Amino acid sequence: MSPPSAGNGKPAIVAHGVYKRFKTGRTHIEVLKRVDFDANHGEVTMVMGPSGSGKSTLVAALSGLLKPDEGDVTALNEDIWDLRAGRRDKFRLDHCGFIFQGFNLFSALTALQQVEIILKYQGYSKRVAREKAANALMEVGLENKMGQRPSELSGGEKQRVAIARALAKDPQLLFADEPTSALDGENGLIVIKLIQRAAKQFGAAVICVTHDIRLEAFADRVIHLEDGQILDDRRVDHTPAHANTDQHRQPALLGA
Repeated sequence: MSPPSAGNGKPAIVAHGVYKRFKTGRTHIEVLKRVDFDANHGEVTMVMGPSGSGKSTLVAALSGLLKPDEGDVTALNEDIWDLRAGRRDKFRLDHCGFIFQGFNLFSALTALQQVEIILKYQGYSKRVAREKAANALMEVGLENKMGQRPSELSGGEKQRVAIARALAKDPQLLFADEPTSALDGENGLIVIKLIQRAAKQFGAAVICVTHDIRLEAFADRVIHLEDGQILDDRRVDHTPAHANTDQHRQPALLGA
């Protein structure tokens, strides 16, 4: 994975007035209530809140997967909801990486093939796709698991394959939706550090949705969403004094 041209701390995505409601029977449920949001290159922005608060819907709207009823989203200087569907799909393919709690792996494909297939869709030759896929798997510590299928991998290994698949594309935007919820504490720590590395080493704007407060130690910014509204938006202090506090938090994650 190579760093994007945009430097750290620059806005990668900006949303204004994002509103979404769903119809249930004869009633409408407001899931997002005109939310304003932004995230920077080189930073991990965590969106936290209870189940049903609108976190996943917000990520879907930001990433071009679910059109909001109102509002606009500008990602990498593109108004993604003004794009035609085909161009929006191409934008996601070229610039976005996705990591989900369910892994979303193909049962018949090996770890190497899981990553290769996305790169082939991007237009890489078979040789280059295989080389980039192998490098991505080595970066997440799976150099000895490349030929194994999901049924032969642990939950943590499956999630690392999913991360390798996302990062192999050199995404400038990385969306992670509850990436550690299906993992034990030790594997959760490995996964969140890999996601953090995408921001710090490669300059991606990482937007991570979670309800796990233990992950705050790895964020640059924490946004609390509840009932479709942002209740709190704060930057995390990573001074040495705070770092000591974070070190005390991490064993709790390990022992989860």
